Amino acid sequence: MTGQGIPCMVMRGGTSKGAYFLAEDLPQDDRERDELLLRIMGSPDPRQIDGIGGAHPLTSKVAVVRRTDEGVDYHFLQVSVDQAAVSDRQNCGNLLAGVGPFAIERGLIAAEDGGTAVPIRMTNTGGGATAHVQTPGRTVEYDGDTAIDGVPGTAAAIVLDFEDTAGSSCGALLPTGSAQDVIADVPVTCVDNGMPTVVLRAGDLGVRGDETPAELEGDQRLREVLERVRRDAGKLMNLGDVTALTVPKLTIVSPPKAGGVIATRTFIPHRVHTSIGVLGAASVAVAAVLPGSVASGMAVAPDGPRMRIEHPTGALEVEVELDGTGPDIVVRRTAIVRTARKLFDGRVFPRS
Repeated sequence: MTGQGIPCMVMRGGTSKGAYFLAEDLPQDDRERDELLLRIMGSPDPRQIDGIGGAHPLTSKVAVVRRTDEGVDYHFLQVSVDQAAVSDRQNCGNLLAGVGPFAIERGLIAAEDGGTAVPIRMTNTGGGATAHVQTPGRTVEYDGDTAIDGVPGTAAAIVLDFEDTAGSSCGALLPTGSAQDVIADVPVTCVDNGMPTVVLRAGDLGVRGDETPAELEGDQRLREVLERVRRDAGKLMNLGDVTALTVPKLTIVSPPKAGGVIATRTFIPHRVHTSIGVLGAASVAVAAVLPGSVASGMAVAPDGPRMRIEHPTGALEVEVELDGTGPDIVVRRTAIVRTARKLFDGRVFPRS
């Protein structure tokens, strides 16, 4: 199979980039599949020089897509850059933006004239989403006038309506049962609205919250504190030993500076995101409006359900509708606008 190359489409989805495969084109055994993906992406190597990975977690991602009776299944895989590790313990809302176009391009979903709704089951957590893709003339349209921060230029909008995001990985929206906890001597809010996330105030960590990703990654003291918090939080969030996992993510919050609801810097979990993940933003949005959370005192109340979550390269708009209070709070709706673009379609030849 590998000697003839493997059908592969590389797409930018949101603010990430990844390799998209049909499930039938990869080994069905998980261990064999992961070993193959490491060779395809060029891991472990800091530059991924002998593969198609981009030497960063945001560009070392894989989407595996399969046709179902209801739509398509999407299985996300995070391929480590400098370690021989592949994780499926999380979703990726950015790569999700490319699943609808990919499914239509591969003939898994029949395109409708004007626009096509693609039902997607996110198999990592069991959650669902519907991608609304522009398909004039029954062809995927990538060009458009929608801009998202962190991506140059504009593209066609893809609206993602999420289902069952709350507690998708941890079993509950607030997996510790509390709006605020103290973990490793640091006040935190643990939330899972599609992405297990630990929210921390910048001031409690001795940073401002507006540092560049490089500055934060270079702060060894900060990284050690965050890793202690992450490992302890993982157990409290029903994730077990997270030492070798890429979840939970850690988001440092501070007051907004550009008209948003709150400012963020997110460790994913050891590198700092140049923007913010889609589902990570959905989780932070909950913390921003949750009474008693570490973010509630500094967040600016939004007008309606739409919130601008600031990040290092701009802001991400997410809509979250909540009902109830305290530990009984319920997420009624989560939606976001993303874009995607096909970069190339062909065959990839993994190293031997």
